[in-house]
Amino acid sequence: MVRVPVAALRTLTNHVRPRPARRGTRTLPAPRPAAGPGRPWLSALGLTAVVLFGAWLGLLVVGNVRTPVGPMNTTMALRPSLSGGTKINISPLGALTLDSHVAPVRLDVNVDQLDPLRSQALVDHPERISGLQQEVAQDVEHGTLDLAVRSCAAVVAGATALGLAVYRRPRRALAAGGLALALLAASGASAYATWNPRSVLEPKYSGLLSSAPSVVGNARNIVSEFDVYQKELARLVTNVTKLYDVTSTLPAYQPDPSTIRVLHVSDIHLNPASWKIIASLVEQYDVNVIVDSGDTMDHGIAAENGFLDPIRDLGVPYVWVRGNHDSRITQRYLERMKNVHVLDDGHAQTVAGLRFAGIGDPQFTPDRAVVPGGDAAEQLAGDRLAGALHDEKARHTPVDVAVAHEPAAARETDGEVPLVLCGHLHHEGDEILPYGTRLRMEGSTGGSGLRAVEGRYPAPIEASILYFDRGSRRLQAWDAIRLGGLGETTAEVSRHLATPVKPGPAPSSSGTPASSAPSP
Repeated sequence: MVRVPVAALRTLTNHVRPRPARRGTRTLPAPRPAAGPGRPWLSALGLTAVVLFGAWLGLLVVGNVRTPVGPMNTTMALRPSLSGGTKINISPLGALTLDSHVAPVRLDVNVDQLDPLRSQALVDHPERISGLQQEVAQDVEHGTLDLAVRSCAAVVAGATALGLAVYRRPRRALAAGGLALALLAASGASAYATWNPRSVLEPKYSGLLSSAPSVVGNARNIVSEFDVYQKELARLVTNVTKLYDVTSTLPAYQPDPSTIRVLHVSDIHLNPASWKIIASLVEQYDVNVIVDSGDTMDHGIAAENGFLDPIRDLGVPYVWVRGNHDSRITQRYLERMKNVHVLDDGHAQTVAGLRFAGIGDPQFTPDRAVVPGGDAAEQLAGDRLAGALHDEKARHTPVDVAVAHEPAAARETDGEVPLVLCGHLHHEGDEILPYGTRLRMEGSTGGSGLRAVEGRYPAPIEASILYFDRGSRRLQAWDAIRLGGLGETTAEVSRHLATPVKPGPAPSSSGTPASSAPSP
């Protein structure tokens, strides 16, 4: 064996020249070195992007589960979302949105179609309706379990495949898949920790469903029967089935005749379109009485009185208090209508099974040239109303609902009445006052009238349906109705239960743009 000195090997290596490439061939560039140890954040950022995008692709491509739910064929899927929640798409009727959880994923449930065989079985055997809720609950449980398993496989497969395509290293690809699985597990834990089983009681409707609030049942059934999520969801899907198959002989939903329905409107401001909307709501919701908390007019002059004539044709009693845009001329004109009950000076009247009392706004400020008296005048009027409410309790004829135009006056009734209604600020709000009175503030049912065109965005048209128990005469729930303003065709209905909330300094705003602020 010949031994070659190390020094000689080095000399030989240094003098070796690379062979020139053959003519017509390409010289491949040398591979770039990986990110150095000084930039680990860049590598981590790239891996994060691969994990998120790959997991999203996996959910989008293979993360859907088709499952039957009662007589319906549905598709369930998880989708990335900043706010979480659940969305139930019932094409072509619209959608329901539930604040069911807070997590970076949203549960989407698409009702694809009504299965004709299973629907016909219900038609032929109506007695099976009673067991439909249990069947639906089991179907939902199995569907969500299948969805969880498929979603895990989808995010792992998507992130691993994308990682392999980007890094071309199996180890990095498997790391991406593992991180995607951990991310989905963390999202599931967040959804479980923030799960709200009563969210189905307060859904938001869109599309045609906004005109069919009965899909979730009446207020009495909501309070007394829906105590666990599966039963609530089963009842929801059951009633949606009845609504969906309107041409069949499935029994239709029938409102509870003992529930008193009150339509609360306010701040119409001379918008003639409001009467058609009010008439439609009276018919759709089977309303028993309308309460108008003022500012029906804009200037309160006699020339505007003809605008009030459609009230005669609404077919239900109309309870009204004077707003700061309504004059005594307006009030006297309404007092001559048979179905109108004008409330003023705290005098109480029983209408449609409820006892009302109210007071007109002490200020008449139809334009900006008039200097208003401010909150002091409103609080003084509120004190007079509170005194009248106290006297009614002393006579053992307590008032169920008080009505005032301004919130400043309405707050003075705290402790003297269970519920006080008001308006004036052109946005919806709800507040529990310190001594237990609930203050419900309505938005503008006229979309702020001509003021709707002053700002960049049109003001919405708002109204509420209040559900009262006929026996206790207490508020059980309400539906907040919000329609798109001038030139818009959107509609949203959200249901709320009359459960106590923490007292707050002011009613919550519904996000109405600044253009809806009232004039003085």
